[in-house]
Amino acid sequence: MRVNNFRERSNKKRLLLVTGLVTVAFVALSLQTDLFTAAAQRKSRPATRPAAKPTPTPTATESLGAPPPVPKLRQKPTVQQPEQDVAPGDVISVMTTEVMLPVTVRDYTGRLVKDLTRKDFNVYEDDQQQPLSDLALRQVPVDAILMVDASSSVASNLDDFRRAAEGFAARLNAEDRVSLLKFDDRIELLQDWTKSRFQLRRALNRIEPGMFTRFYDALSLSSRELFKNNSSRHAVIVLTDGIDSGRGSNLETALQALIKAQVTVYVVSNSEISRAAKKAELDTLVSGTDATVKFNQLHIEDLREGLRVLDISEQRMEQLTDATGGRLFLPKSFDALDSTYAEVADELRSQYAIYYTPTNRNRDGSFRRVRVQTNNSNYQSRTRVGYFAPKS
Repeated sequence: MRVNNFRERSNKKRLLLVTGLVTVAFVALSLQTDLFTAAAQRKSRPATRPAAKPTPTPTATESLGAPPPVPKLRQKPTVQQPEQDVAPGDVISVMTTEVMLPVTVRDYTGRLVKDLTRKDFNVYEDDQQQPLSDLALRQVPVDAILMVDASSSVASNLDDFRRAAEGFAARLNAEDRVSLLKFDDRIELLQDWTKSRFQLRRALNRIEPGMFTRFYDALSLSSRELFKNNSSRHAVIVLTDGIDSGRGSNLETALQALIKAQVTVYVVSNSEISRAAKKAELDTLVSGTDATVKFNQLHIEDLREGLRVLDISEQRMEQLTDATGGRLFLPKSFDALDSTYAEVADELRSQYAIYYTPTNRNRDGSFRRVRVQTNNSNYQSRTRVGYFAPKS
């Protein structure tokens, strides 16, 4: 009995001891798990950063960014050129020893003469006869600028000009080049040099009317910028009334540029058409009653001033054409515009190109007056009136 009680007490103690050990082990395991979880959470938690301050809104100037670097200009070498005044009647400055003169010959009826040879010509420079080195007919290509005044005074005739310009180009030789330039309050190159008649036709459709007339500016600019080919003849055929707005170049400036570029100028002017219209209106007004004349006095004075300006413009256009060896055409109606442009084209095709080397070899920049004669006194020849010798 005692033995049994002793065994029961021993078994209870062992059971309590085992239970205690299991409990301690469980507590220790739980504590270790909590420590491991906490460490993992600390490791995965992002580092705490101070709160970012709001970005200030940039000002209008700051939003443009850093300023660009200061540009460096390419300096062009400046060469002082002697200034020389060129009056109407003075002509070109050549930089080679050989001189080329485009010459047009007509008989007493005005018909073109096309069958002359070198022995039929005599060239004089400052009254000294010059030996001819060559002569060519229809063998020197032409660079011709078709220039149209698109100001309000000519705008109603643009369709006539387009038709006449196409006819002009069709009559040129295959090697001749044309370009198209229009001027009003602006000067615009509508077609650069081309041998394509299709390109010219397309450019003619881009002509739009403007307001003012920068006639002299157009002549000066085209002479300086477009005539770079010295192996061809240079010509400008311009449709205008010749009345410049007075906002830029003058007659002397334009003539000097034309002469330096060795340009022959042909002007087809509507001044005769405008003159007839103004005269008819003026005659109607001044033939009315005294009260009508008095009421329209301001308009009458405007018409008289317009007629005076037309007279001056014709004189200046004639100076331009004479000095460069061209012609001034004054059609009475634009019904004849096609035939007028055809006549200019025929003249360019029939020009003689006369070459000679001056006997005066001094490179002194002096003006040399030139005249060309034929052996037939019934023939009239036209060319530029002289040139400036090169200057060393």
